[in-house]
Amino acid sequence: MHLYEVLRRPLITEKNTVLQAKNKYAFEVAGEANKLQVKQAVEKAFKVNVTAVNVMTVPGKTRRIGRRQVLTQSWKKAIVTLKPGDKIAFFEGV
Repeated sequence: MHLYEVLRRPLITEKNTVLQAKNKYAFEVAGEANKLQVKQAVEKAFKVNVTAVNVMTVPGKTRRIGRRQVLTQSWKKAIVTLKPGDKIAFFEGV
């Protein structure tokens, strides 16, 4: 998998905004991506030093469409911890 296909989108939520104070940033990543690929992608894209990567699979939720119940797709989330002093400017001011 190419490094540009690993990061899908940044996750900007209330909880993730609180995590930014601890130098942690959250991304939706490709389902096949592993921790090493996420680390390399973030370092290359934002030119920062990554100290830790935590990856989790978020299960899909049951939704109703008419009479039918369907399951939304599962997706993978990564929380990236940066070296003290590094910041990702993309998240600032949100």
